[in-house]
Amino acid sequence: MEFFHNVNIDFLGKKWYFLAFSLVFSVAGVLSMLFWHGIPWGVDFRGGTLVYVKFSHTPDLGAIRAAMDRAGLKDPKIQPYDQSSLNEVLIDLGVRETSEAALDQGKNNIINALEKNPPAGKADLNNASLLSVKTYLFENDPMHLGTDADPKYAAQAQAIVDFRDKANGGVLNSLSQLNGAPGVDPAAAAIIPNGFFLSDFGVRNVEIVGPQVGGQLRTQAGLATLYSLLGMLIYLGFRFEWIYGIAAVVTVFHDTLITVGAFSLTKTDISLTVIAAILTLIGYSNNDTIVVFDRIRENIKLMRREKLSDIVNRSINQTLSRTILTAGLTFLTVLALFLFGGEVLRGFSLALVIGILIGTYSSIAIAAPILVAYQDWRIEKGKRPVGMPAGKAK
Repeated sequence: MEFFHNVNIDFLGKKWYFLAFSLVFSVAGVLSMLFWHGIPWGVDFRGGTLVYVKFSHTPDLGAIRAAMDRAGLKDPKIQPYDQSSLNEVLIDLGVRETSEAALDQGKNNIINALEKNPPAGKADLNNASLLSVKTYLFENDPMHLGTDADPKYAAQAQAIVDFRDKANGGVLNSLSQLNGAPGVDPAAAAIIPNGFFLSDFGVRNVEIVGPQVGGQLRTQAGLATLYSLLGMLIYLGFRFEWIYGIAAVVTVFHDTLITVGAFSLTKTDISLTVIAAILTLIGYSNNDTIVVFDRIRENIKLMRREKLSDIVNRSINQTLSRTILTAGLTFLTVLALFLFGGEVLRGFSLALVIGILIGTYSSIAIAAPILVAYQDWRIEKGKRPVGMPAGKAK
């Protein structure tokens, strides 16, 4: 299947436009990383505390941020999490300790910041632990169990917490919901309002990553990218010529720089999944470049009397249909992932969306002109172009 037949676009004639385009986006990304937003490392790399909060209503991110500021939690990162209909928010705090106390600290900081005028002497059932519910029931003994109270109230507390977390997603809207809840005794449900109230949110989970672990992950991510570039250079150097490998590595570096720069400009966190997407991008872009280079090598043997620039243009045009088909189908897939995959996959899919566009563009607009420029330089120096038949000097 082909989209284009006998197409003859002078890609190399537009190389200066391509260079200007690449310079604008590359320089903007570099300036953002150096002077504006920096590299927006996610909590995986810089360390920190992530708190997952579910609300009983659509969360107001501005109100949440204002509450954080009033509580002394400066500059937290707040973003919707998962599907918007679930009313979940991810709050990234700067607490970097890795102890159990840090987990409780992160949770308590959020609870204290978001609770609005809690009734004195009552606990928040939406954020109460299993132990606190069981202790309250045991001390008040609403079922008059006497000596057999401990295991029975432990089971009652478990039923209440399970009903809150499993049946209602972690947040109850009314204490009357406990009436008739599976496994909850009416006497236990009746006494709960005396000791508990309901906030409009519940802290679902707290995760922490220490700064030392984050630093190790940054180093490993950098080494993984470096090793992949080195591997491609060696592979292409043996399969073609070293200039082909250098052109491919420069192209992939260009793609990675623009992708990371886009994350910096948009202040989107770079997580482990984003690094995985960037490594995928490196392989994808390199594959497109190899297809073009392979056709150039074949055409050099067939078009011995043609100028190299004409051979490269012909090769790009001959592979254009294949490039559009493969890149287009892949792009539609990752675009759907970006639009409908939710916040969890947003960074991963964004990296692939940018990477596929830039990777396809660079295989045509960056890699091939580098090859031609190098060959022209060798001709100016009176040397035979690399990979060209002996005696050819056009």
